[in-house]
Amino acid sequence: MRKLYFLVPGTDGKFACGGLWAELNTCHLAKQVCPAEVVTYCQREQDTLFLDDLLQEENLDDVIFIISWGFHVPKLAARLKRHHVVYHAHSAGYRFKLPASMPIITVSRHTMGYWGQKSPNSLIYYLPNHISNDFQNLNLERDIDILVQTRKSSEYLLKELIPTLQNHCKVVVLDSHVEDLIKLFNRAKIYLYDSAEYWEMKGVSEGFGLPPMESLACGCQVFSSVNDALADYLDPGFNCHKIAGYSKEYDVQRILKMLNSPPQTILPDDFFEIYRTESITKRLKIILDQLNEFFDHTKYYHSNIKGSTKLRLSKLIFQRFFSKLVKKSKNRIRGALRSLGLR
Repeated sequence: MRKLYFLVPGTDGKFACGGLWAELNTCHLAKQVCPAEVVTYCQREQDTLFLDDLLQEENLDDVIFIISWGFHVPKLAARLKRHHVVYHAHSAGYRFKLPASMPIITVSRHTMGYWGQKSPNSLIYYLPNHISNDFQNLNLERDIDILVQTRKSSEYLLKELIPTLQNHCKVVVLDSHVEDLIKLFNRAKIYLYDSAEYWEMKGVSEGFGLPPMESLACGCQVFSSVNDALADYLDPGFNCHKIAGYSKEYDVQRILKMLNSPPQTILPDDFFEIYRTESITKRLKIILDQLNEFFDHTKYYHSNIKGSTKLRLSKLIFQRFFSKLVKKSKNRIRGALRSLGLR
């Protein structure tokens, strides 16, 4: 197997976010399958490889570069076009195209569907984000009625729904990094998440939506938006409830009803199995085997499947229209001949 280099702009400071932690975690899991290292390309960091230095090496045929930072992908792809590159796609909607020579690993079926349409000639795989086994129901006393994080939350949630709920129950609002989120999820009865507005403003999609999944694993009841990749696993009425449902009053009514009702059925462990370490590493092993085989193939063969360019699509649309027009004309002529008794 080729060695994997996971490219990130940096591993701390201004680059710290959920996407970064997910990428670093994927690198950690990949080390159980093959050699893998983190490489930065925006800032040099102690004890971490830097892309400029790596590209000085003459032969990089035995490595695969994994790129993931959406807004940086076009420039990185151009810079690494002579090498083996895989796009690890979290969010969708960045409006760039990728060559068929660059396989895509997606973290959600929503993103897989997006790239299946946008890059039909690329190899595409599904590798969901990893949920640590630490996220589980610890059967603690649930002394927090409602838990919510300000990051990614809608204006409606923070300025309308939460202030109203605070008049009825104990609400904890997190507006900074928390060291032990697992314990908080285990203390909370209900977790609220509403990210549709946030991603609409960003112009890209929710890549996976870790918090609702993690809170479910800890036994929370979840009220959430179901935009983008959240629809991969959230099922309103069955494992969650849709937030922002028609009116604030109806949201309050449903949330308070749940607080005053017996605890709902906790999801079984097998619901989370595909996101746990063992399943992720098994899938990753299969994907990497196929990627290594693919890059062996590209040394001897070029891509020769016609892509769906605007010019080609316009040509196909015209051909289809012309074909229908000819068929309709032939049918009219046949009808006219039959009416004249000539056929």
